[in-house]
This record gives sequence, C-alpha cells and structure tokens, in this order.
Amino acid sequence: MFLAAIFLSSLSQVLLKKSAEKIYADKKKEYLNRLVVTAYTLFLFSTLLIAFAYKSLPLSIGAILETTGYIWIAVLGRLFFKERLNKRKCTGLLIIILGIIIFQF
Repeated sequence: MFLAAIFLSSLSQVLLKKSAEKIYADKKKEYLNRLVVTAYTLFLFSTLLIAFAYKSLPLSIGAILETTGYIWIAVLGRLFFKERLNKRKCTGLLIIILGIIIFQF
C-alpha cells in the first residue's frame, strides 16, 4: 500500500509537469484544468494511503520506502518527457537502491 501511494504521488508530479508545459488562455484555466485537479486528487489519495500504511508500518521503514519516489520520477520522466538518464543520475539512483538493500539487512 505504501509503495502504491509513492507511485501515485510520483505520477501526480508528472501530471503537474505536463500541465505546466501548456499555455492557457487565462489564469483560471491554468490552475483549474483536468491535469491539475487530477494531480491534486492523486496527492490527496496518496496521503491517505500513506497515513493508513503507517498504522502497520514502522516509521523507519516508511522513510526508506519513500526514497523509491526518486526512482519512479526518473522512470516516469523518461517515459513521458524523454528525459535522459545521464551517468550522474544513474549513479544517484544506484546509491538509492543500494541504500534500500543495505537497510534491509
């Protein structure tokens, strides 16, 4: 449940970025469009899922699992925005993954 919430949070960030790339006729449409409303709805749902997950998940594990959001952002950025994963980004993601694995032991 916690990892699903982190994924939804990452997906909502992608929706907000997609919305920011567009030009809108007026300020109202810039902030009240389908992408923005969907993104903030996903943020709300994600927050509720995390709150419920913390009822049975230790805080220390939740903090570690939260770092998977960086991985999701990199993957979704690649898929939706064709962002390049350079050597520096890959090294950072590898460090995050290694940190999660080390924490499990």
